[in-house]
This record gives sequence, structure tokens and C-alpha cells, in this order.
Amino acid sequence: MGNTEKASHVYSNPLLERYASSEMSYVFSPDFKFSTWRKLWIALAECEMALGVPITPEQIAEMKEHVSEIDYETARAFEAKTRHDVMAHILAFGEVCPRSKPIIHLGATSAFVGDNTDLIQMKEAGLILLKRLTAIMTALRNFALLHKDRATLGFTHFQPAQLTTVGKRACLWLQDLSMDFSALDSFVATVPFLGAKGTTGTQASFMSLFEGNSEKVKQLDVMIAGKMGFTNLIPVSGQTYSRKIDAQAAWLLSAVAQSLHKFANDIRLLQHLREIEEPFESTQVGSSAMAYKRNPMRSERLTSLARYIMSLSSSPAMTAAEQWFERTLDDSANKRLSIPSAFLAADASLILALNICEGLVVYPSMISKHVREELPFMATENILMEAVKKGGDRQHLHERIRLYSMEALRGIKMDGKENDLLQRIASDPAFRLTRADLDTLFNVSDFVGRAPEQVTEFIELHIDPLLEKGKMFGSIKKFDVKV
Repeated sequence: MGNTEKASHVYSNPLLERYASSEMSYVFSPDFKFSTWRKLWIALAECEMALGVPITPEQIAEMKEHVSEIDYETARAFEAKTRHDVMAHILAFGEVCPRSKPIIHLGATSAFVGDNTDLIQMKEAGLILLKRLTAIMTALRNFALLHKDRATLGFTHFQPAQLTTVGKRACLWLQDLSMDFSALDSFVATVPFLGAKGTTGTQASFMSLFEGNSEKVKQLDVMIAGKMGFTNLIPVSGQTYSRKIDAQAAWLLSAVAQSLHKFANDIRLLQHLREIEEPFESTQVGSSAMAYKRNPMRSERLTSLARYIMSLSSSPAMTAAEQWFERTLDDSANKRLSIPSAFLAADASLILALNICEGLVVYPSMISKHVREELPFMATENILMEAVKKGGDRQHLHERIRLYSMEALRGIKMDGKENDLLQRIASDPAFRLTRADLDTLFNVSDFVGRAPEQVTEFIELHIDPLLEKGKMFGSIKKFDVKV
């Protein structure tokens, strides 16, 4: 049986095969995970040597030489015997580093490599997401400025409401994402490192290693964190870092998903109205049966992925709540599934959202048509004021406008007629207004309030500073330890 045939007989994760980037997939790959374990063992040994533990430079050099030389078959064989994944990889590393074997993992417990790697992965994954958020926010910023003056129907309860502009509506999407950007940026900048805390977080094994020298134990923690690119250290822990950090990360990804879901739903509704559409390729098929259809499949997929991310946020929260005293192992399987899946799905969602944002198609004529259909109803107060200026009775005219509005609306709904409210008013001598008089009251820009100015101000004061900060995420390099 060939490799292709074998592959067709096992489950293929769509996040890896269809949606997420190779960049994000690498962060949660075995190569990244287990090479980071080895980098942590190297950092531990280097720092221990610097603090006086009898470890030789030759042993360090040997470990560095084989940091990426991971024999997974050997590791699997050791794990089958030991039933312990960390011990299996210690032994596998020792196989290719015979001189270093006695000092690998010296004083540490499994969480030293497992938990610190988890924190590194979340930090690295967060940097990738910040890069993607920056690109989406840039696209929406440009879209908002381009359409800041384009009047469109606002909707409350998905019923026509006062006018807004296309650009102002885009700023609502942009504002949600900017909140996510700031929250995720703060998480990535401050996520702490577990360090070397020992089996119950007391660092007792390291106190023994350094013959009771508490200062050296404290230095060891700080030195390892610095080598791994962290400035913050978890001050107290059990064997593991608090699983609330996982819950926090999952909640942040859920928040991103909430923003993307709202954006995608709005695009789906706008595509139904034929005002704005997501990209549609020239050879794309909307339906296998209905050849004319242009389904918003990207936006639909985006809501689907976002819903999945939001659902994942509950698992880490429950895991954090279920931890007993200094350590239980009921977190392990859950973490292996929920955290990588949430980051991979968030990556996929942001890639898809960028594709939509960069290819949005606006139909000004359809937008104007919908405005014209509803604007007479919205302008009734202006009409009433103008008629009163010409000597009309406000209360009398208000009742007549109410009746004409109901009749016009009935004609639209019952008979499919055009909105004839203005004709009805112009034909009534009580208003003393001609059709030309009425037309002067329909300058669309008078009905959008400060929407154009709000767009400009919001982008200048709130978005551009974030995008300036976001430029740094465009040149992110893959994680590399300073050893």
C-alpha cells in the first residue's frame, strides 16, 4: 500500500490540510515542540554550568550539535517502555549525546520542558495572529477611508434606520478588531515563563543541586527565561503554570472570533441586499444546481470557523477550574487538543478574513437605490419643518404626513409599488411645497450626521497608532533560542 493510499485511510485534520498556514502549523508541530524541549535542556545546562554545576562546554556543544536531530522512532520505542513522553525524549536525546546524557534534564521535572514549551508556542502563535490582524486592520482602514462619504442605509433590528456611511460601518468592524489587537498584544508582551520550579513549585531539587544557595536558584530562573526570550517569570506555581493562562489565551481567541463572526455575518447580509459582496472568482461556482448563484461562501466559512473557536474557549476554562492542589494530569489531553486547535482555527479565520477584506466589491447604484426608497420616510421631519415655515399648521400637517406614509408603505408592501410619498405630499396644497421644493430637502449628506468625520477621526486617533505598532509584526522570525 503506497503512502497516498495509506493517507486516504486515516483522518485528515482540515485545519492542517485546508485552512491554517504552514507557519502556524509549524509552531504546533512535533519538530517545533521537541526541538524546543532540547533547547530548554541546553539552556538549563548552560545556566547551571555558569552557576558552578560541573557541566563541561563539550557537553553543551554536543547537545547543540544534535538539537534538531530527533529520531521519532527511537522516542516512540522508549515511550512504549516507559509510558512517559518526556522521559522517552530524554533517553532519545541521550542516545545521540552520550557525553551529555548524565546531565540532560538535571534537577528538572516534566513541566520544565512541557509547560515552558506551551508558553513559547502561545507566544509565537500570538505573534503570527498579530501580524494577520495588522494586515486586516490595514485593509479595513483603507476601505473605510475610501467610502467614508458614501451614504447607505443604517439598520437597527435589520430594519431601515437613519443613514450612515459605508466607511462608518467598516469602522464598527475595525473597532472590534482593534480591541482584539490590543488585548492580544498585551498577552503576548506579558505572557510569563514558568522557568525551573521543580516538582511542586518549591525549587527544592535546585536548592539541593546548588547546596542550599537560594540566590543561585533565583538566578537560574531568570537566566533561563532570558535565554528563551522572556522578561516575565511566573512568581509562584505548583508543578505547572496556572491553567488560567490557557483559559485567558482561549478567551482572547474567542474574542477575535466574535469580531470576525460579526463582520462575516454583516457581509452575508449585505450580499443578500446586493450592496457589498465578498470576492467571487471568474470560474467560481456558486451552486451545483443554480448556476446564477453567488453564495457568500468565504463569509459562511468564516462564521463556521469562528463559531468553532468560540466553542473551544470553554474547555480551558473548565480545565483551569478542575486542577487539584499542585498538579493533576487531567489537563494534558485537553490542552493538546483545545489550545493548538484554537490557534490554528484563529489563524485560518484571519487569513480568510483578509482575503474578504482585500476583495470587497461595492455596488454604489444599489446602495443609492435603497437610500432613495427609504429616504422620504426619514425626511418627513425636515418636510414638516419646511411646510410650517410656509405657513402650515404643524399638528395638522403631521397627521397628513403620517397617513400618507402609511399609504405609501402599504403600496410598497402590498402592491410592489415605488415609494410615492413625495408625490402625495407635493399634490397636497396644505403643504405648499412643490416637487422641486421637496427635492432641495434631499441632500443625502445632510442625513449622515458626522459619520465621515467620525471615520477620519477614529482612524487618525485610534487605528493608525496601532498599525504603526503592528509594523513590527510583519518581519517576525521563527522562534530561536539564544544558546
